[in-house]
Amino acid sequence: MEKKNVLVMLGFMLLSATGLFAQSANIAMKDTQAPMVVWLSDSKTTNFVFPYGIKSVDKGSKDILVQKASSVENVLQAKAAKHGFIETNLTVITADGQMYSFIIKYALQPPLMNIRFEPGGSEKPVVQFSEETDNEQQLKNTAERVAAKFTSMNTLRAKKFSISFKVNGIYIQDDAYYFQIRLENNSNVNYSIDQLRMFIRDKKQSKRTASQEIELTPIGSFGNLKQIDSRSAQTVVVSVSKFTIPEQKEMILQLQEGSGGRHLKLEITNKMLLSAKSL
Repeated sequence: MEKKNVLVMLGFMLLSATGLFAQSANIAMKDTQAPMVVWLSDSKTTNFVFPYGIKSVDKGSKDILVQKASSVENVLQAKAAKHGFIETNLTVITADGQMYSFIIKYALQPPLMNIRFEPGGSEKPVVQFSEETDNEQQLKNTAERVAAKFTSMNTLRAKKFSISFKVNGIYIQDDAYYFQIRLENNSNVNYSIDQLRMFIRDKKQSKRTASQEIELTPIGSFGNLKQIDSRSAQTVVVSVSKFTIPEQKEMILQLQEGSGGRHLKLEITNKMLLSAKSL
């Protein structure tokens, strides 16, 4: 009898261990249009990690909750809105033109909590995006790559009021500049970003004549440009169409605080622009 009890206990231990190791899985989908069954719980969050950024999400029922992970483009988080919901479906379209279909069922203890899809599905895109949307996605993807790069310049920095404002690198691709910017807040007070301005102005500011400022409108950005939390640091990327700075002019990169006076600015020279690294 004791031997039988030991075998039963070993069986339960093996099942428990299997359940633990089954919490994550890498999935290589040969046909992204073939529905995959996924179980969701109302007490646990399941993460879908796609090879490319998420462009569209459609859920078949309000009984499931989905959202893109904060500040991340390729991770979808899903959860049941109520206990024991009726089977439904979920469709996700990613930036590479692939469409993923899921049959969603309820489970108190989902067998998979993290599902990572490996690249290498159908080479031909299932869906097509408009040219404008496609260009926007390309800018965003490039900005993500720039954000992950190591510092390539160390001379451009402004620091006061315990706020640090630094350009870590300038890159160029397809007639667009990408500025990798590091923001640090070493104070105990959150810094609300009113705007990150980029403009060209006269080098010599005369009191008798009005100084003309030419605004440089960003064509894309990546990262948190709303707030720098206290005692934190973050990297953002801002892209603008290619330009050069005329003689007797200077480019200013200005960080302005909303409802505050902790403003910082940096000067960008033509030499820095012409030394931009190619992506």
